Amino acid sequence: MLELLSALIVAAAVVWAAARLARELQASRDRATDARALDLLAIFAPGIAAAADDPRALLTWQPLAAAARALFPDAFRALDRAAGARFPFSSDQLQAAHARWTADWLAWEQAHDAEFKLKAAAAEAELAASGGDPFARARFDAVEREKLALYQRRYADYVRIAKALQALIV
Repeated sequence: MLELLSALIVAAAVVWAAARLARELQASRDRATDARALDLLAIFAPGIAAAADDPRALLTWQPLAAAARALFPDAFRALDRAAGARFPFSSDQLQAAHARWTADWLAWEQAHDAEFKLKAAAAEAELAASGGDPFARARFDAVEREKLALYQRRYADYVRIAKALQALIV
């Protein structure tokens, strides 16, 4: 009977020790996840600020966030819960960045058009005043070429960035 009691005491001690070890291991994992989450907050804070200033920053930061999310899913789940949305960039933030990029393009396009209407009018007045002078004609033509070249470069950049931002949303 004493042997049975001793065996039960030893078994209870083993179960108690295993349960305590399991709790300590879980607590250690939780502390590691918390530490990772704090590190991730510090890492992505500049990216969040950069993306607020310029939507193009998302093209660099969002792929980094996706890679980090794959490496540290537990920490990102905790950050998502704390943020109330996908950390560091929610779908709403990505859509807003795309909308801002488009609005910025439209504002640039209007300013560009106004600037070159003024330049073209001045060149046209110079051409008319010169009586068709070849130099004045060349200046007028150069204004038109400059307008088109700048527009094409800027539009190509706008389309490339807009498509990349749209791809992040999906």
